[in-house]
Amino acid sequence: MKPFLAAGLGVAACLLVVATPASAEKPVLGVAEFTNSVGGAAQWWYGTSNVGWDLADMVANELAATGSFRVVERAKLEYVLAEQDLNDFGRVAEGTGAEIGELTGAEYLVLGSLSAYEENVKGTGGGIGYKGIRVGGKRGKAYMAVDLRVVNTTTGELEFVRTVEGRSTAKGVNVGVWRSGWHGDLAAYEKTPTGKAIRACLIEIVDYLDCAMVQQDGCMAEYDAKEKARREKTKDSIKLD
Repeated sequence: MKPFLAAGLGVAACLLVVATPASAEKPVLGVAEFTNSVGGAAQWWYGTSNVGWDLADMVANELAATGSFRVVERAKLEYVLAEQDLNDFGRVAEGTGAEIGELTGAEYLVLGSLSAYEENVKGTGGGIGYKGIRVGGKRGKAYMAVDLRVVNTTTGELEFVRTVEGRSTAKGVNVGVWRSGWHGDLAAYEKTPTGKAIRACLIEIVDYLDCAMVQQDGCMAEYDAKEKARREKTKDSIKLD
């Protein structure tokens, strides 16, 4: 009986290893084209390249670089999304979610919409202009917010919703490591307050998704605190007539 007992324990041990979180499959994400809800307030959005897809590419590269996710290639995703009814509110039309997942392999679709952008630049002389933004010879700051939505492609339901913010000054920003490069027209803003705010916001998006979808531990307390502070600040800024 001992050999059979040993064999049984061995099988049980193998099953236990398979069931551990460390061996779980990485989430497969597709990052859709970002949208702009603030229009001309963000002049950097308008250029020769598609900034919405440029931002999506940068987020996709950052997500892949974390090692926590598998990311669907843009070329594959862009073609499929062009054929689907995907509206601005982050909802996949009924019956199309599973099709998106089957055609692209994505389990989740990441959607981002620029919901706020502010810039306040104080001049100290010098610098050159580029598409309405002064580059060099300036001390300034920028702020942007992105409404983030993560859709389950199987159910079409929103799994995660969060407004993510990014801030910068001419002195820099306190953010994590930036792993990827800049894309399209956005490369011109890399060292400006605008570029620093974009970088801060995109890193915050990636760190939040890593925490909420993979780590799923005490890290969420930090993001819940940020969300509470953001809501309180928004309430304070509302003035009733």
